Amino acid sequence: MEHGMFIHILFMLVIAISAIALLGRMGLPAILAYLLTGVVSGPSGFHWFTQHQMQSVAELGVVLLMFTLGLEFSVPRLWSMRRTVFGLGSAQVIFTTLIAGGIALLLGQTLVAAIVIGSAIALSSTAIVLKLMNEQGWLRRRHGELSVSVLLFQDLAVVPLLIILPLLASDSSEMNTSSIVSGLLTGILAFIGLMSFGKWVLPRIFDEVARSRSNELFVLSTLVVALVTGAFTQYLGLSMALGAFIAGMLLGESQYRRQLEADIRPFRDLLMGLFFISIGMLLDFSLVLQYWWQILTILIAATLLKIVIVYGLLKLVGEHAKVALSTAISLGQVGEFSFVVLALAVNYQLLESQVSTVLVAVAVISMSTAPWLVRHSVDIAKKFKDVKAAPSMESEPINLPAGDEDDFVIILGYGRVGQTIARFLKMEAVNYVVLDLDPTRVTEARTAGEPVYFGDACKMAILKRAGIRQASMVVITFAETRLVEEALAISRKLAPDAKILIRTKDDENLAEFKAAGATQVIPESLEGSLMLVSQVLYKCGVPLPRIIKRLETERRNHYQYLHGFFSGAETDFTLDLLHAVSLSASANCVGKKVIDVPWKELEVELRAVRRKGAETEPAPDDWILRKNDILMLVGKPRSIEKAEEYLLQG
Repeated sequence: MEHGMFIHILFMLVIAISAIALLGRMGLPAILAYLLTGVVSGPSGFHWFTQHQMQSVAELGVVLLMFTLGLEFSVPRLWSMRRTVFGLGSAQVIFTTLIAGGIALLLGQTLVAAIVIGSAIALSSTAIVLKLMNEQGWLRRRHGELSVSVLLFQDLAVVPLLIILPLLASDSSEMNTSSIVSGLLTGILAFIGLMSFGKWVLPRIFDEVARSRSNELFVLSTLVVALVTGAFTQYLGLSMALGAFIAGMLLGESQYRRQLEADIRPFRDLLMGLFFISIGMLLDFSLVLQYWWQILTILIAATLLKIVIVYGLLKLVGEHAKVALSTAISLGQVGEFSFVVLALAVNYQLLESQVSTVLVAVAVISMSTAPWLVRHSVDIAKKFKDVKAAPSMESEPINLPAGDEDDFVIILGYGRVGQTIARFLKMEAVNYVVLDLDPTRVTEARTAGEPVYFGDACKMAILKRAGIRQASMVVITFAETRLVEEALAISRKLAPDAKILIRTKDDENLAEFKAAGATQVIPESLEGSLMLVSQVLYKCGVPLPRIIKRLETERRNHYQYLHGFFSGAETDFTLDLLHAVSLSASANCVGKKVIDVPWKELEVELRAVRRKGAETEPAPDDWILRKNDILMLVGKPRSIEKAEEYLLQG
């Protein structure tokens, strides 16, 4: 029996690894892979395990998840975002829960079940949205900040849910208000008690643990603290996850926060994987096939309901329509904490397993479509014809500089780079106008007296009002390639004689931007390397004019000499590498001219030739290669290998 269980566990792990690798290539989150593993391993598949067999271990995953969430909970950060977190976030959760729960109540569910259903639908996926927002570079944009605020409140809203669910289970036949109030008071008292414990005792414990310089003791102490606080709250009749959250929050403000998070992550990821596998075991495919149209209906209805509620709330407080819609689309999915709520509700017998299966299926499909919706949220928002700029900002008249037109500069984007450029232009008394799409940033800059205006740099009408036809220079500072292409095309069309400078992260699209009309493209990462080189040469005593001449040579050559690097032990097959080939007397190419070697067919570039200690770059086409010459080649590893074989053997 034990041998058979070991084989089943091994098979389950193999399925999980394969599913994570396969879905990862498709851009889907690992959560879906764990759910799929649970479906295959559970009663709907091979029936190796039941949900009950994994319940105890899986619950520890939720405990550690709430512990790490507590570590991320920062009181100062929460206070700085209090208006959007407690205003927008609470309104979204309350309205979504009431409406979704009301619909469930009308469809015949009990009041307790309706509360559980409404709460589960109200929660979005923090893991998916934050990961995708970070990948797109949207966390500091307005719709990214609003999304984070709502997600933060949703995570906090899980805490009272963890308190209420066990209380509802104690008397599920009828709602006992006094028991709920008593439970909330117990939770508050437990919170105060643990806070006192965390303030006076926990720091001393971890100080002693840290002095031991034992990594094993630190990890063990972290696990014990999370589990002991969870056991304490469970003893009070509350949830273990609540105690773990409070413990994480207590330690989140300490100096050990980063180390705690790093130590607990492997255990959390493993146990959370088991938790989602146990959720997948709840999926009964016979019920999914039987109620497939109800699942699709609930999926569409829940997504549209959340989008409409978030969009309406944001428009009500005066947010820009595009920002409101992109935020609403990003939060339209059902999240991973919904699984936690549904699993606890089934364990406490607050929800029928049939209803739970339908909702889990809705959440799985919703999370699988979330990556596409988040990545295209801005594009979808732009396509709506009724999406217009906020009249209070974009319709505001732009005051053009009253001075010499040759000194008039338009800066598109007022982030870190845009603000730095504006500061230096101001010091040199050069007139400028700035366009930016972040309403908070625009308001703060206008309050400080800066000529910053709200407007989309990709709209022709806005650029005309900004006086682009009279400007001598346009500087595009945002890094999104698609937006740069749009702004460049419109700017060049409206101002054919103006200088257009573009800031990019690297030189990947340098040739395309030049062909589209950019006067100069400045790759930020490569320019940083050149600035470091200039300082090194200057400290070595190289004259400043010679340094400037060398930097300008690199720029004229489009930074091509900043890409070839000698490969180390770990070769990156996606980068161009620098490789030296020494020609022996019997080498095939000795006696040939440089131009006679088929460099293009070999897919490599001859960067330089070293002969008798002197280096010539680039080597003239009529040079004849000689014995003991060292050829510096740049190209992909496989191409360099092929070229070296040709040069030496033919």
